[in-house]
Amino acid sequence: MRVAQRSTDLIGQTDMIRVRSLSELTGCDIWLKLESQNPGGSIKDRAAYQMIQDALASGELQPGMTVVEGTAGNTGIGLAVVARALGLKMLAVMPNDQTPEKERMIRLHGAELKTVDPVPFKNDNHFYHTARRIAEQRDDCWWANQFENTSNARAHYLGTGPEIWQQTEGAIDILVSVAGTGGTIAGNSMYLKERNENVQVWLADPDGSGIYSYLKQGEYVSKGSSFTEGIGIMRLVENFKQAKIDAAVNLPDQDLVSLSRFVRDQEGIVLGSSSSLNLAGALQAALLHGPGKTIVTFACDLGERSASKLYSETYLRERGINVEPEPIQELLARYRDQGDRVWYAASAS
Repeated sequence: MRVAQRSTDLIGQTDMIRVRSLSELTGCDIWLKLESQNPGGSIKDRAAYQMIQDALASGELQPGMTVVEGTAGNTGIGLAVVARALGLKMLAVMPNDQTPEKERMIRLHGAELKTVDPVPFKNDNHFYHTARRIAEQRDDCWWANQFENTSNARAHYLGTGPEIWQQTEGAIDILVSVAGTGGTIAGNSMYLKERNENVQVWLADPDGSGIYSYLKQGEYVSKGSSFTEGIGIMRLVENFKQAKIDAAVNLPDQDLVSLSRFVRDQEGIVLGSSSSLNLAGALQAALLHGPGKTIVTFACDLGERSASKLYSETYLRERGINVEPEPIQELLARYRDQGDRVWYAASAS
């Protein structure tokens, strides 16, 4: 057990749990790193703390200033937690179609929240541009800029990656991660491949994101949409540029419903949408490359933050998603046969 002087001292050093049911079905050891244990309840606490630490060290951010960031929710919550712990203020700009659970958490942690209509990135009213504009117009603000600020990836290079290496005793074969800003997959892939160049790094990408297309074809093209929040990019950003990716798989929301219910019922683990996507990617990797592999992925946040979408039958029906989960054996059979949905880098084994 740890004893801390402030909440930021509790960021990192999260536990891992073996997903017994899926491990036994695939013959692999599939591990979830429980990032919901961070004080803000998500993996984004790591990036939030590193970005603020580095900005304070450089003098770019001064005591008494307001941290401003455009966010889909979790980074805003993480920045709110860190800012308050360090005596700073926080203003989060968020699209108004995100879950009310995240809006509530940002306000509960003492941050100011400004919501805007969801619009394409090229629109000046996009949450990213709105946050940047607010910070530029005020002398007392610092813009965190999580997409281009590589302190984001640095947090995982310095912290998460070494933790995974230690927890698996260097036996990790495959790391699976979604990408929002790309910081998580970049920092972890850089560290783990420095320790063992044979570690494979898989990207799990939802419908509506263009990363899978970018990796496969060199351009950002998306099809459909997803209820996952803050996952997927339609442009190349500095954090993602650093990622060392061997494979990518595109997965639909329907799979997240099936897998989240199976793991909840078998393991008592309630996953959020991005965590379910991670686990679906890990399952795909296990079925195509197992048995005998050690696979690590992330429970990115608290599953309760997806209550009004992933776990709402009304919401799912409105989106045309079947609320009855696909039987696990049918899902496994489909994943064994969908190698055409997986992209491999030319250098991947």
